[in-house]
Amino acid sequence: MLSPRHGDMDMDMDMGGMDMSGSEMHMVFQNSIATPLFSDNWTPANAGAYAGTIIFLIILGIVFRLLLAGKAFAEERWMDAEMKRRYVVVQGKLPVAEQVSTDSFSKKMTLTENGVEEDVMVVQKKTTHRRPWRLSVDPLRAILDTCIAGIGYLLMLAVMTMNVGYFIAVLGGTFLGSLLVGRFYNSEH
Repeated sequence: MLSPRHGDMDMDMDMGGMDMSGSEMHMVFQNSIATPLFSDNWTPANAGAYAGTIIFLIILGIVFRLLLAGKAFAEERWMDAEMKRRYVVVQGKLPVAEQVSTDSFSKKMTLTENGVEEDVMVVQKKTTHRRPWRLSVDPLRAILDTCIAGIGYLLMLAVMTMNVGYFIAVLGGTFLGSLLVGRFYNSEH
């Protein structure tokens, strides 16, 4: 509380150049339809605009979960491709094509250990290791991570408005996205 010698009891404060007037930032949950989202230009003026903003936040939450699942799929695919790059030549083993040509019984049906007619076997390592930097993988991984972080921060900013509708929309989008694709990724995010 301001003492009488400070004059008017104005609730507007200037904190480091940031206007913190009483109507600009709420520290408790509120349900005002006219809550700005991301900028003053995106302030719903009526119930329809507010509903559109809510729908946008739900879709943004779903997209966030879809990106997490997409990244998990990509990481799995990249790991599989990397593990299949390791080949070992089997010494003294005839290729299946040569075996079939020399053996009359194998012409009827030929089944190989690895399903291909080659003299190499794919060695798959199932443990983790330090993966090398690859031009075909790492820039795409960085783009996915940046998109995931950006959408996560936008959702966080929507929640930080302390608008109940925005908060429930973010939770609803998270729920729907997890319901759709949650089984495809680790939910540590």
